[in-house]
Amino acid sequence: MVLAGGVSWLLFGSSLFVYGLLFLPVATVTALWVRPADLITAPIAAPIAFAAGAWPLSGGSGGVGGQLMGLVSVLSLHAGWLYAGTLAAALIAVVRKAVLIGRRRMPRRVA
Repeated sequence: MVLAGGVSWLLFGSSLFVYGLLFLPVATVTALWVRPADLITAPIAAPIAFAAGAWPLSGGSGGVGGQLMGLVSVLSLHAGWLYAGTLAAALIAVVRKAVLIGRRRMPRRVA
């Protein structure tokens, strides 16, 4: 997401709309890519990645406090993208976990 934030900053003039659009597929691919033992981390890592990538787009000034306030503003004003991506990652992780549990409970046939 830091790379997506950099691309949005360089090519699209810090467009948070483009950044949000890039966040949705990244969150879903992350939930599909994570290994089964770490499925719980996909919905947890998505908001952290969103915040890390939004930092170059925050536009804060005046030192660390200004940068932090800019980041908080971006996170609060564009929470819809954050919620949508996190929800997508959580749903995919829950479905993957249910499939894994279902496979474990199925009796194995002896040929």
